[in-house]
Amino acid sequence: MIMSLFSPSPDRLYNSTPRRGKHKIFIGMAPGVGKTYKMLEEAHQLKREGIDVVVGLLETHGRKETANKAIGLEIIPQQAISKDGLTLKEMDTAAILARSPQLALIDELAHTNIPGFEREKRYQEVEILLEAGIDVYSTVNIQHLESLNDVVARITNVVVRERIPDRILEEADQVVVVDVTPETLEERLLDGKIYAPEKIQQSLENFFQRRNLIALRELALREVADTVEEEANELTLAGQVCNVHERVLVCVSTYPNAVQLLRRGARLANYMNAPFYAVFVDHSERFLSKTETLHVETCEQLCQEFEGQFLRVQQPDVARAIALVAEEQRITQIVIGESQQSRWKQVFKGSFTQRLMCLIRHKHIDLHIIATEK
Repeated sequence: MIMSLFSPSPDRLYNSTPRRGKHKIFIGMAPGVGKTYKMLEEAHQLKREGIDVVVGLLETHGRKETANKAIGLEIIPQQAISKDGLTLKEMDTAAILARSPQLALIDELAHTNIPGFEREKRYQEVEILLEAGIDVYSTVNIQHLESLNDVVARITNVVVRERIPDRILEEADQVVVVDVTPETLEERLLDGKIYAPEKIQQSLENFFQRRNLIALRELALREVADTVEEEANELTLAGQVCNVHERVLVCVSTYPNAVQLLRRGARLANYMNAPFYAVFVDHSERFLSKTETLHVETCEQLCQEFEGQFLRVQQPDVARAIALVAEEQRITQIVIGESQQSRWKQVFKGSFTQRLMCLIRHKHIDLHIIATEK
């Protein structure tokens, strides 16, 4: 699943107060899905378009395909640090700032720096670059997200020590899921494209178990889907309709078939894994009989049993009331029963179904008309 690219802008070169750089994160369910490869692939495309790109930090883990993909891109040398008689390396943030590219590629966002380094985490280095107006592409796996730490531990029996705050993902300008099937990832592992041969069997028996990969993949896809829905909700608040997840609304009346409609709508919502709503429209000038009141209360109780939300609104125009509720709740599927109006009433007053269809025509809502017993 790939979202549209953003193109780094050179405007910071002409402005004494540079804009904050844009951050694009490539996220995956596990090592080896191709996050770094995809990041490098897009970087080459941007370079061909004239964008000034550098590799700030690249971790190939010995993967030849990844290393070959970096050929032709400028790589900023890492900073050598002597500690306890050893020479270790970390990303040279100062060198990247001095080079001042339009776009820097930073691998393994959740990495923990050497103890005593100026900043503890690599994502903090990235924030320095963004503040300087440098755009950043980075990579991370879903198990490194702070809020999912306990969930990942339950799934994999592995406590992930290197984590990033959720806000890093929330504040990113784009988040891209680099997705492969668990079967494809297992094939890559067996072909030696992820780890050295001596680590393959151990990986298959532990982190790379099929059930782990399936659960982690669902976490990654759901995390980005939730992010996209939040953005869609913001667009809706700004006056632009943008529904991402399905949302089902059942229209309840005083007719006995309302119970049947509720059951049908609940099944539909269950199939779609969608939020479920029911609405009853009261007419302020019409009083319900005791039987009708009990019927509506039964519908409300049944809706709650289906874990749905029951809405009761007052409006003389039923079709308009339903259309308004659908807009407010960002409904994508409306369920109604076939018309109980007589043929003469439809001729003189117009069909309820036709009026509702006219009101939702440009709202990207599907209308389900369910045949029920009279």
